[in-house]
Order: sequence, then structure tokens, then C-alpha cells
Amino acid sequence: MPKQNSRSLNDTKIVSPAKLAHIVFQAKRYEDMVSWYEKVLGAHVVHASEAISFLTYDDEHHRIAIAKMPVIEEKGEVPRTGMHHVAFTYAGMGDLLSTYKRLKGEGILPIWCINHGPTTSMYYEDPDRNHIELQIDNFKTDDEFRAFMETGEFAENPIGVDYDPDVLCERYEAGDPESELIKLGSAPKRA
Repeated sequence: MPKQNSRSLNDTKIVSPAKLAHIVFQAKRYEDMVSWYEKVLGAHVVHASEAISFLTYDDEHHRIAIAKMPVIEEKGEVPRTGMHHVAFTYAGMGDLLSTYKRLKGEGILPIWCINHGPTTSMYYEDPDRNHIELQIDNFKTDDEFRAFMETGEFAENPIGVDYDPDVLCERYEAGDPESELIKLGSAPKRA
């Protein structure tokens, strides 16, 4: 029987993934981790057992899986090899700041707020001490982003400037233009 379609695979071409599918955490505090990701990302459980929960916040079948591992060792204060953080991008400043206010009302505060230049970011620590970055892109196009990366301003400070999220919220609610709020150093540092 003849083949219907002939295909060729090029094993030298680098093919990038189409999307980030999901993240799996090994959790010592299983229930706390599930609850934290529900609160922080507005996720919901699509399947749960005593050993693992699958959560999503969009049309993907799951974005996060949390596996119950009560006998694993805690993360220590000393930096270790492994994942540093995972970042989630919001559609705009209003979404990021309303998420901050909602989480603050639930007693979940960022451990670090920084305008990196390309992003305005808030870092949180989950119950198992994994770091999660909630961010917005500060540039609308890749060309704007690349132009900024080539400036002396970025070369002098590739990490960014800390900011006070409460001041950023006040300025946003007062109607300050988002184009001003995303500039490095536009919001005072946290006290």
C-alpha cells in the first residue's frame, strides 16, 4: 500500500515550543499550596485526589499541578540549584494592581516589587517557598522592548528599581497615565 503523505524531519532545526503548558510543584504543604494558587492566580481545581491536584486559570486543561510530597525536605535560606521563579503576565497595570490589592486583603504580600524596565513586577513566595512573579510588560511591541534593551539606562541597571506597590496603586487610582507609571523610578521605594 503506497504512503499517502511523505514527511521529512529536520533534526538540526531548533523549534521553539508553542506555549508553556504547565508547572508541577512537589509540595510539603499540599492543601496550603492548592489554596494559595487558587487565591493568587484565580485558578480553580479541575481534578484533585489525595496525592495530586490539577489547576487552571484559562482554557488550558491544567497550568499547575501540585503533588503531595509530605516527606520532602524544606527549602532553606541558602540559595540552591533549581528553579528560581515562574512569571505570569497580566494584560495591564489595572489587572496587576487589583490583584495586588485583593491578595493584600487576604494577607498575601509580595516579597519584592521592582520595575525591571521591560516589566513591572511583584514577586511572591508560596507556602513551600517557591517564588512567583506577577508582572506586566512595559512595552507594547518587541521593537520598543529591543530599543530599550539597547539604551545606556538598561546597561547601567539591568535589574531595575524597587517600588512601593501602595504608592503605585494610589497614583494609578488618581489617574496618572500608565505610560508614566511604567517608567523606571516612577513610584517611590517601599518604606
